[in-house]
Amino acid sequence: MWRLSATLVVALLLSLKASGKSVRGVFRSEEARQENGQFITKFMYQAGDGGLLVCRLDNPSLGTEKEARLLLYQDMDSDLDNLSCSQRLSRAQFTISLSQDEHNQTIPRQSSPTAWQVLYADRYTCEESSVTPSFADLGFTLLLFNPDSAGNPLDHFSAEEAGLHSFYFLLLLAYFIACCIYFQPLYQALKKGGPMHTVLKVLTMALALQGCSALCNYIHLARYSRDGTGIPLMGSLAEFWDMVSQVSMLYMLLSLCMGWTLSRGRKPQSRPLQWERSPASTAVAVGGVVTQGVLLLWEQYSESESEHHSYHAQRSLAGLLLLALRVALSLLLASVLYQIVSTERSTLKRDFYLCFAKGCFLWFLCHPVLVLMSVVFNDHQREKVITIGVILCQSISMVILYQLFLSRSLYWEVSSLSSVSLPLTMSRTNHRGRL
Repeated sequence: MWRLSATLVVALLLSLKASGKSVRGVFRSEEARQENGQFITKFMYQAGDGGLLVCRLDNPSLGTEKEARLLLYQDMDSDLDNLSCSQRLSRAQFTISLSQDEHNQTIPRQSSPTAWQVLYADRYTCEESSVTPSFADLGFTLLLFNPDSAGNPLDHFSAEEAGLHSFYFLLLLAYFIACCIYFQPLYQALKKGGPMHTVLKVLTMALALQGCSALCNYIHLARYSRDGTGIPLMGSLAEFWDMVSQVSMLYMLLSLCMGWTLSRGRKPQSRPLQWERSPASTAVAVGGVVTQGVLLLWEQYSESESEHHSYHAQRSLAGLLLLALRVALSLLLASVLYQIVSTERSTLKRDFYLCFAKGCFLWFLCHPVLVLMSVVFNDHQREKVITIGVILCQSISMVILYQLFLSRSLYWEVSSLSSVSLPLTMSRTNHRGRL
């Protein structure tokens, strides 16, 4: 597991790109000619007025010589790809000639949050037969602002990112309070060991990794709110910790469910859902983990936008395959658990399996369901709904599994885990355990 984690972090860090809404880079004539306009960035302005675009040049005289200009497109769609170069450039809502040190462009009032794309073009962009002179690249800094609460153009967050900073702050606060309350009793339970020791360790590690991801996202967005760039490394680390948490949980759930099922025919299972280290169950778990890890990395590489993003959006083929994998795994677990419950005579055991199924299905299906539900929301709300919803649902799933494996310790007759001081203990379950 740790070797896989190391491979994931190396691959993710190597894929870092320039990010942020304070975009720094160079305008390249050759790239603009090849693409009929060099793509610079995309930004979603809030409804109303007060939006601002600021472009600062390192060498204004070079911009004048090349007849450099910025093109602003509102809701640019794929129809532009079928137009000729000159027609495409003429479709821009705004054209900014780059001949001064600094250019300010106010975005007109709009009725709803709308995405604007910024392209660069110059005198050589549509001259296919000519040879581009060997001009030096034109350095630039592009600042994009939404109005803040006072109406001043100082907010670096685009409309689809607004509110995430506050969400991660509240999430970290909740993690901190829960840690203060439950850390000591949970540490004692882990220290004592028991049949569920490995499960509790993996579950705790996955929850801790989610907390690390939230912390990295908060640090990145806190810096982003001040300079529009943030700390791209922290943003990528947040995605990495979240991916490791995902594959850890998948490995644990598959090992528990598949291992118990594959071993049913060989020996009686008085203690259900034990971590069975058979070759078959290990192969199933590792196969699922590797498949999910590959899809997560592929989704990161396939993202075409240069700015930092959340993989929860699932805008690529890899993302869709990842959703399909989650649905397939949930169906597999549903089939396995149905066979177990249908042949189980003990009411207590059936209740245990159903509670375990709730935690599993919430973990696997929350992402596909939220993606389907997001179509009813506006464009600027979809990614926030998916991101916030997935994090909250998976946190609730972890709480359900904690309740299951800690509070039902008497079910396995393990005295070392039967203390009433254990965290997240359900009183109704303790009464059942004493029966």
